[in-house]
Amino acid sequence: MADTTQGIRARSCTNRAVKGVEAMNLTATDALIVVDMQEDFMDGGPLEVKGARGLIPGVNSVVEIFSKKDLPIFFTRDYHPKDHCSFQGQGGPWPSHCVQGTKGAQFASGLLVPGGAEVVSKAQKRDRDAYSAFYGTGLGDRISEMGIRRVFVAGVATEYCVLETVLDAIREGLNVFVLTDLVAAVTKEDGLEALKKMETFGAKNGESTAVE
Repeated sequence: MADTTQGIRARSCTNRAVKGVEAMNLTATDALIVVDMQEDFMDGGPLEVKGARGLIPGVNSVVEIFSKKDLPIFFTRDYHPKDHCSFQGQGGPWPSHCVQGTKGAQFASGLLVPGGAEVVSKAQKRDRDAYSAFYGTGLGDRISEMGIRRVFVAGVATEYCVLETVLDAIREGLNVFVLTDLVAAVTKEDGLEALKKMETFGAKNGESTAVE
């Protein structure tokens, strides 16, 4: 996706200790990447990721934390032309989805998108697909300019755009924390395998309860 524009509930130390979650204190060099939380990927959409809509309250809570600390937030989106090469009608693997200017391309209803957040649009050209938010978008340069060193990642789908975004973030030299309770996969097995792969390549996996 190509252009770049931009009260979590109390959690007791007791609960954190029980879950074995180490607190991740945010710093000025942290950023949040919310991947493809768009209507067409929500439950019931043409390319649904089951359980995606249920992520919205948790994602909103983390967005609020980053927003209150005035830390960068990036929302990625598929933003395809109507004849995009990934669509089945053009010989691709996917049903038509996230077409530019349609309701399905909009961010999910109820998703908190602060005014200062940046939108990263990918795969805007008909002959180029992109799973990673870093591919052809300038996001890597933008993050470098801002002095960001660590990114926290949430969104869909775990084994596709989340995975490729995380791997590219690592290639960019960033530390990556995957919010495992705020991602959803097309299939459970592939999602778990993707999380293992991200960890193998150097990402840290943990729940959003760690973020403060």
